[in-house]
Amino acid sequence: MDYQLDRVKGERKLSTIQYHSEKHVATLTIQSPPANALSSTILMDLSENLDRIEKDHSIKAVIIKGEGRFFSAGADIKEFTSFQDSSDSEGLAGKGQQLFNRIENFHIPIIAAIHGAALGGGLELAMSCHIRYVDEEAKLGLPELNLGIIPGFAGTQRLPRHVGTAKAYEMILTGTPISGKEAEAAGLANKSFSQDELFSEVDRLAAQIASKSAPTIQHVMNLVPYAHTSQFGEGIQAESEAFGKVFKTEDAKEGIQAFIEKRKPQFKDQ
Repeated sequence: MDYQLDRVKGERKLSTIQYHSEKHVATLTIQSPPANALSSTILMDLSENLDRIEKDHSIKAVIIKGEGRFFSAGADIKEFTSFQDSSDSEGLAGKGQQLFNRIENFHIPIIAAIHGAALGGGLELAMSCHIRYVDEEAKLGLPELNLGIIPGFAGTQRLPRHVGTAKAYEMILTGTPISGKEAEAAGLANKSFSQDELFSEVDRLAAQIASKSAPTIQHVMNLVPYAHTSQFGEGIQAESEAFGKVFKTEDAKEGIQAFIEKRKPQFKDQ
C-alpha cells in the first residue's frame, strides 16, 4: 500500500487508496476491507490522488478498482449516522457530488473496473467514471430506499442517463440490484466479463487508450460532455437538498439502525 503524510499532524499514515502508474496509466485501488465502503477519508484520498494525476502529464488514462471482494459495496453507513442530528447532511451529499463531478469532468478518461458489487455510493462513483467494465456476476444497484434514505451522490441524475427513466425508477424505488451482465444489456456497463478476465480486459482497454496522442484524448474529453443536458446541475442540487431533508427523518434513523442491526426496518412514513 502507499503511504502519505497525515493531513493534520504531518505524520505518516496508511492511505485508503493504493496508487500505481505504468506505461501512461494510473491505477487507483480502494483498500478499505471488507466492503470498501466509501467513507469521508476514502473520498478525500481519491481527491488527493486526482491532484497527483493532474500534476503528472505523462498519465493518459486512469483505472479505479477495489481490493478484495468488492469494487465498493456502498457508503460508510456507520460514519453517516453521525450526520443525522446535524445540519451537515446536505453538505455531505454536496461534497460527494463535487468529487464525482470532478471525476466526470476529468481531463483524461477514468475507467471503473467493477467486481463483486457496486452499490449505493459505490455505483454512484462508478457512474461518474467515463467507462465501466464489470464482472458479469457483480451486483449493481442503489439500495438507499431500503434504509429509508435516498441516493445523495447524484445517483438519481446519472442512472437515468445510462438505463433510461423507466429502468431508473424501477432500480431506485425497489432498491433491487442487477447483475453485471444485466448492467451491460441495460447500458449501465460498457462490457461484462468473467471475474477472471475483468482486470486484464480493463488493462488492455487502458493501454489502448494510452497509446493515443494526449492532445486528442483531452479534446475528446472536453467535447463529449456537450451532449449532456443543461438541467443536470439543477438536478444534483435538488438531490442534495432532498437528501438533507430525508436523512433527518425518523424513517431514515430506523432504516439505518435496522441495517446496522441486520433486521428488517419498520417504517412509519415519517
